Amino acid sequence: MENKQSLGKNGEEYTARLVQEAGLRIVVLNYRCPKGEMDIIARDAETLVFIEVRTRQSSFRGWGEESITRKKAQRLQAIASFYVLQQGYKSWPAMRFDVVAIRWIGENPEINWIKAAL
Repeated sequence: MENKQSLGKNGEEYTARLVQEAGLRIVVLNYRCPKGEMDIIARDAETLVFIEVRTRQSSFRGWGEESITRKKAQRLQAIASFYVLQQGYKSWPAMRFDVVAIRWIGENPEINWIKAAL
């Protein structure tokens, strides 16, 4: 069983490949700011997509998609706002918040990509 940090990193790397294969263009991986961290920021045509990756090996504490609380959702939105302001956009861009939940049991992960989750 992998440690939590290594499992999370593997999940983020797997998701980055998945996102690119789906035709999105990755802008930033592991964006950090005073508000927190966003796993992946990508572009889907003209839409900025902020992606939170949740990787689990068991349902002991619930599956990844179940772990996005209201407080976590607010933090993700604050991080996105900080990013947009930091980048100096002239007008507010179209944005979407996705959650990619990975159930990594055995060799083949099960993916639940929830688009516009927030």
